[in-house]
Amino acid sequence: MSVTSIESRKAPRRIGTRRIGTWALQGLVAAVFFAAGGAKLAGTPFMVHLFDQIGIGQWFRIVTGVVEIIGAVALLYPGLASIGGLWLGGTMVGAVATHLILHSSPLPAVILGALNAVIVYLRRDELRALAARVRN
Repeated sequence: MSVTSIESRKAPRRIGTRRIGTWALQGLVAAVFFAAGGAKLAGTPFMVHLFDQIGIGQWFRIVTGVVEIIGAVALLYPGLASIGGLWLGGTMVGAVATHLILHSSPLPAVILGALNAVIVYLRRDELRALAARVRN
């Protein structure tokens, strides 16, 4: 058996493993954002207190919750995962800044932002195709 035929057998497995890993990561990150967005929309005491500290108003808690839920849905919708990753990554930039201003730990937001960056990287072909469709 030649080296080429061995390599060609391994390639589909790696692609399948990458696809499964990407979907698993998207599912995990989406679950976190569903939970966080749901907590904001439900008005859990912790979220109400956090948004009181921010000082913009509780309307911002609702908007943030909706943004997180929409981003989570996009992560799970075929063809929109890269946009969802960008959307939620941008949201996490704001979250990191807010936590730094409030002198609380930005680590969860940093981790979620990094995971969204990984999703965007893994779905970069999807993003390129979408950009090409918009240009045409």
